[in-house]
Amino acid sequence: MPKRLRQHARRVKMIVYQETLFDHKEHLWTFLGSFVGIALIGLLSRSLFGPADSLLLVGSFGASAVLVYGVINSPLAQPRNVLGGHVLSAIIGVTVQHLVPHELWLASALAVSLAIVGMQVTKTLHPPGGATALIANVGSAQIKALGYWYVLMPILSGVLILLLVALLVNNLAATRSYPVNKHWYKIWRRRYHS
Repeated sequence: MPKRLRQHARRVKMIVYQETLFDHKEHLWTFLGSFVGIALIGLLSRSLFGPADSLLLVGSFGASAVLVYGVINSPLAQPRNVLGGHVLSAIIGVTVQHLVPHELWLASALAVSLAIVGMQVTKTLHPPGGATALIANVGSAQIKALGYWYVLMPILSGVLILLLVALLVNNLAATRSYPVNKHWYKIWRRRYHS
């Protein structure tokens, strides 16, 4: 038994060691991408609404930044999931907010649950999408007043900014490649740049 325990301890030690290695270049690219992505959304918000309002800086974008700049190989971080997950969840969140405007607890639970199932069904699962649906129900009066415009601005515009920055920054580094499945890119390149 002690020999087996030592073997397990060695495996655990190796896994912990590999997971805690510090790769300063990887962290620099992650920082650069997330900084530029969130900063551009913030600057757009400032130019549209003034310095006192941050209407376009939706909390779920912070979680998306973790995925699209920090865990770029995850299926949940791929453009289809990011775009589809946020937009679908925003539509569901706003719809539930209109249908159940006076019961916040019920609207919140319905919006998040329906968004998760909707993303599963459409194969666009992106965890921050759940927060996008929730924000449509618990957000400020300004967010709620947007109605379905919430889907276009801030959600769609913010997601497009995050994805454009992710495509640029994640492909500048020699060790990164985003998105993981470049099939769509090859088709686009063949069609428009042949």
